[in-house]
Amino acid sequence: MQTDSGQRAQLDVWDLEIEPRNRRFTLNIREVWNYGYLLMMFVRRDIVSVYKQTVLGPLWFFIQPLLTTLTFTIVFGNIAKISTDGLPQTLFYMSGITIWNYFSETLSATSSTFTSNAGIFGKVYFPRLIMPLSKVISGLLKFAIQYLLFIAFLSYFILEGSQVQLDPLGVLIVTPIVLLMMAGMGLGMGLILSALTTKYRDLTFLISFGVQLLMYATPVIYPISTMDARFSWLIEANPLSWLVEAFRKVYLGAGQLSISGLMYSFTFMMVILWVGVLVFNKVEKNFMDTV
Repeated sequence: MQTDSGQRAQLDVWDLEIEPRNRRFTLNIREVWNYGYLLMMFVRRDIVSVYKQTVLGPLWFFIQPLLTTLTFTIVFGNIAKISTDGLPQTLFYMSGITIWNYFSETLSATSSTFTSNAGIFGKVYFPRLIMPLSKVISGLLKFAIQYLLFIAFLSYFILEGSQVQLDPLGVLIVTPIVLLMMAGMGLGMGLILSALTTKYRDLTFLISFGVQLLMYATPVIYPISTMDARFSWLIEANPLSWLVEAFRKVYLGAGQLSISGLMYSFTFMMVILWVGVLVFNKVEKNFMDTV
């Protein structure tokens, strides 16, 4: 009897024990760190798979912002005659597009976390938060490529004597802050939408349209300084507005670098990220029943 009891005691010693989480708000940073290799694999997949079977491949990372900048210059700059605060139209639009694309791609990619990866989630266990985090990191690599393109155009206009006031110290301080808050907002909103789309599939058709509308509510194609006083408060209430304006201010010298505005954006980011993680953790426990 003692031998049988000893054998059962040895069998009760597990190498890994998976238990349900009682706390809804937890990032499990240590567990995500332990699966870092898987995170990097998903990042590589996100980068390679997008343009794997295209003719131009990674060149689309450059072509997309160039075509968008050209379209904005023709439509909003030359036809609609929207002010660019005295800045070259190419630089004005490209600066807004560069930072906006990172947010919009992060939001769009993370919003389909559950529906796009249901097959993987149903077969093997790993921290589910790894999937949306991989979108944030892969989007950062895409931003880096488009950022280099923007710097190349900025350097050209500076050498040509354009009235652009680059603030090197401001660039070093503001750029990572803006990127962090853009990533946090995109991730938080994406987590909320990914949870909602498990039950309401109609949202998947509205996300791209909603992101487009949000862009027009953000000073990407116009400066806040030209807004009518009756409507400017709506744009200022958008936390993304202060990030775009701060980005332009340090690189081009036009825009508003508001500390209070950045604090407002940071507070909004923390709240939306907290809500996003809360909802994500709640839905991931039983989403396979609804997907």
